[in-house]
Amino acid sequence: MSTSTKKPGSAAGKRSRLYWGVPAALVVLVLVVLLARWMTGLPAVASFLADYPGHSELPGDAPVGFPAWLAWQHFLNAFFLLLIIRTGWQVRTTTRPSGHWTRNNKGLIKTKTPPTKITLELWFHLTLDALWILNGLVFAVLLFATGQWMRIVPTSWDVVPNALSAALQYVSLNWPTENGWVNYNALQLLTYFATVFIAAPLAFISGIRTSSVWPKKATGLNKAYPIELARAIHFPVMIYFVAFIVVHVFLVLATGALRNLNHMYGPSDDAGWFGFWVFVASVAVMVAAWFLARPIFLRPIASLMGKVSR
Repeated sequence: MSTSTKKPGSAAGKRSRLYWGVPAALVVLVLVVLLARWMTGLPAVASFLADYPGHSELPGDAPVGFPAWLAWQHFLNAFFLLLIIRTGWQVRTTTRPSGHWTRNNKGLIKTKTPPTKITLELWFHLTLDALWILNGLVFAVLLFATGQWMRIVPTSWDVVPNALSAALQYVSLNWPTENGWVNYNALQLLTYFATVFIAAPLAFISGIRTSSVWPKKATGLNKAYPIELARAIHFPVMIYFVAFIVVHVFLVLATGALRNLNHMYGPSDDAGWFGFWVFVASVAVMVAAWFLARPIFLRPIASLMGKVSR
């Protein structure tokens, strides 16, 4: 009679970890919520929540509402970021590339050394990166030109205790009052600040270090900024963006979906259906782009900028 054992890395072992891991995570989540609700009942914590309700005051000249340019910027950022995450995962996991691409060295960009041949997946990823960065620069210029920066950049130190207050309210399931048209709560403000001014630049500087455009013979620069460090930054930043998107979409839908979607796509501060239908259309465009991002469609586009080969 033969016996079989489950290897730690086997499919059965992974299913077993998932089988026990999900209930364990749910139990931990319930315990955290119960602990937070108990804490909010303590007099000292209740006093803290009263002193810091979760919203940090904005400067007096801060704009109210969202301009139209922010709506299409929101869509473009979401569109590029979704495809960047998809192609980044493909670059990381693909073992047999669908093709290769070599830059045309006779165009606007000319180098003394021959261009490096890269996979078609990496070409698409880098192209999306360039478009996302260009869109991000436009976003940053408009953000500071219109004063909208005051809504996502901390201007007072009380944002820290207010963010802790908002986090405690979220965890206790007694969520802070939402009025994003006027002012984000402090936790939202810090999250948007971290996403725009920390995570996005980290994604750029780590991504360009691991790409073929980085100068390979710059010994001093490469020693100061080793590729291992860039790789150690790039993947966790991608995980952060995935987590941000999941939580962001959940809270948009869970805290007054129609009003929030009008803020983002309307832009207006009502509970009509216009923003919802614009959102549906934008999701349809992103889903279509997801499925059309295949070699049969990418090769003709890539061939306009270089040579495509197997």
